[in-house]
Amino acid sequence: MNYLLGIDIGTTSVKTLLITNEGEIVNSSVIEYPISTPYPCWAEQNPQDWWNATVVSIKNVAKNIDTTKILGVGLSGQMHGSVFLDKENKILRPCILWCDQRTAKECEFITEKIGKKS
Repeated sequence: MNYLLGIDIGTTSVKTLLITNEGEIVNSSVIEYPISTPYPCWAEQNPQDWWNATVVSIKNVAKNIDTTKILGVGLSGQMHGSVFLDKENKILRPCILWCDQRTAKECEFITEKIGKKS
């Protein structure tokens, strides 16, 4: 039997699904991680949490199967986050998430100056 693996790295959790190539669900896993809000309007996460949760989630769904039979992997994830890395690709600070609002005043200023496109 062959398998397909789906992984969604979302804002609150990694969701992983293992299905047969006929579409039958074999196993699924959800591993949650925190969002940090150290100040009002801030939203950040540790990117290492995404990796750790993804590894655990894949292990959860792939136990008891021959992993050489996984024929494809589909990925999706949250968008518009800023992950800052150094020259060795090490994480410098928590990711600023898509839902972070700390630049609201700057966005209003820009919209006033150049207008809002409908």
